Amino acid sequence: MPADDANPATMEPREFALLVKNTPTSELRRMMRGEKRTAVLDELFARMPSVFRAERARGLEAVVHWNVGDRPDGGTDVYELVISGGRCAISARPDREPGLTLTLGAVDFLQLVTGNAHALALVMRGKMRTKGDLALTAKFPSLFDIPRAGRPAAGSA
Repeated sequence: MPADDANPATMEPREFALLVKNTPTSELRRMMRGEKRTAVLDELFARMPSVFRAERARGLEAVVHWNVGDRPDGGTDVYELVISGGRCAISARPDREPGLTLTLGAVDFLQLVTGNAHALALVMRGKMRTKGDLALTAKFPSLFDIPRAGRPAAGSA
C-alpha cells in the first residue's frame, strides 16, 4: 500500500509500523507534507495514552511538548503530552510549561513512534533535539509500549 493511501485510524498499529518500515523516506516525507499530515499526527498522538505504561511512571508528573517539523508551510506542529496521576493525556493545544521538549522532523517522528528508530540514535545523529529534564529524556521511551513492525504490542493479538 502506498503511504499516501495509508490511514492509521483504520490500520492496526503493527500494520502501520510495518508500512512505515517498508516505505521509502521520500514517500513518507511526501505523505507528511500533504493533506493527510494532520490526520496522521492526530491519530498517532491519540494512540499514545493506550500504549502508556503507567506502572513505569509511578509518581511521575511531567509535561512534554512534541515539536514535529517539516510542515508544508515550514512550520511546526506542537502537541502536549501530560503525565499525571499514572495517566497520560494528549492535547494539540499546548498550554502548560514543558519539563521536556522533543523536536524532530515528521519522518523521524513516524519512525520513532512506530519503533523503526530509537530515540537515542536520533539524538546522536542530530535528528531529534531535546530540551529540559535529562532524567525524563532517558526514561521517556520506556514509558510506552511501542507497536513495532517486528513484534506485536503487549495486549494485542
